[in-house]
Amino acid sequence: FKSKAMLSLISCYKRMWPRSVKIILIIAVLAIIAVVAKHELTVEPLVNNSVISTILSRLNFLETENEQLKESISTLENTKKKYLDTKFLTENDRKRILVTGGAGFVGSHLVDKLMMMGHEVTVVDNFFTGRKRNVEHWIGHENFELIHHDVISPLFIEVDQIYHLACPASPPHYMYNPVKTIKTSSMGTMNMLGLAKRVRATMLLASTSEIYGDPEEHPQKETYWGHVNPIGPRACYDEGKRVAETMCYAYSSQDKVDVRVARIFNTFGPRMHMQDGRVVSNFILQSLQNEPITIYGNGEQTRSFQYVTDLVNGLIALMNSKVNTPVNIGNPEEHTISEFATLIRNLTKSKSEIVHKATPTDDPRKRKPDITKAKTSLGWEPVVELETGLKKTIAYFKAELEQESGNQ
Repeated sequence: FKSKAMLSLISCYKRMWPRSVKIILIIAVLAIIAVVAKHELTVEPLVNNSVISTILSRLNFLETENEQLKESISTLENTKKKYLDTKFLTENDRKRILVTGGAGFVGSHLVDKLMMMGHEVTVVDNFFTGRKRNVEHWIGHENFELIHHDVISPLFIEVDQIYHLACPASPPHYMYNPVKTIKTSSMGTMNMLGLAKRVRATMLLASTSEIYGDPEEHPQKETYWGHVNPIGPRACYDEGKRVAETMCYAYSSQDKVDVRVARIFNTFGPRMHMQDGRVVSNFILQSLQNEPITIYGNGEQTRSFQYVTDLVNGLIALMNSKVNTPVNIGNPEEHTISEFATLIRNLTKSKSEIVHKATPTDDPRKRKPDITKAKTSLGWEPVVELETGLKKTIAYFKAELEQESGNQ
């Protein structure tokens, strides 16, 4: 169409222009025709080539992005939180278990065991002496829940078993706020018993060998009533646990609550609070730092220490038994405080000297459990050797001190 228009225009003016002008005009028209023809022949391929080039470029970008995404997923998989191995239990066998004080020293080890057994575990702790880091390796697991809560206030959840461990257990901690200690043992225990009554759960009370006070019977049997100073500096803990036991059996007789009472003797192991002021932690820290090892009194007073995993096994055995009367859970292997100090100093290869200070008020002179009942009724007895447990505990405290020094 464009070519015909141009020829018509030439025909119209060819009689009017000189010959030279006509020739130039013809050349110009032919040039225009050539350009138009070339454009019409090549514009579409150019457009197609441009589109194809854009698509290929986009595909290359998407391929690169896909490779980067694969690398990111691989990195996430490699850094994904790893949990300790847990068993799978069916609905009939899996229990919903509450552990009060579950972020503490003993509680966290109990939580580990229960989780690995395949149960659903809820930890309640006010973090007075407990630490989140003690149970952080379970946070995010489908069977685990952590609740920041003080047992002095009621708790409303659905559970099958309650391990009631909530209460500061070392003298510096329970004497720091004696009123709070009494309230935890009394009101806290009452709230947990009330929960057990409402949901028909079995409740285990973590009682203590301290209910025997400074004993006049040696070794101590569960039938011994104790020798406790009700107004001394340790009474907030000793009498608090005694009234907690009384509450358990009041709820048992009146409201048919299924109760268990474990009288726990001295226990040690990793995750002990570094400032708990007890014999093992004090001696280990002092030895590792080559500070004087402090013995209160002449060092002839005796203690019987069990490793924490032995205690945990004893608590679980008691909970799942039919024994509803108090049971001593401890190691009957008795040592003097001086023997402990010397052993720990040797294991740490410390240069610490041993010094003596005045004996604290109401400090027991002898402490050794009679575990005949635990052996016969639960089939339980401690199996971890003292030196083996101490080596593991020393390694833990050493790591803690190294981490602390690295922060300075």
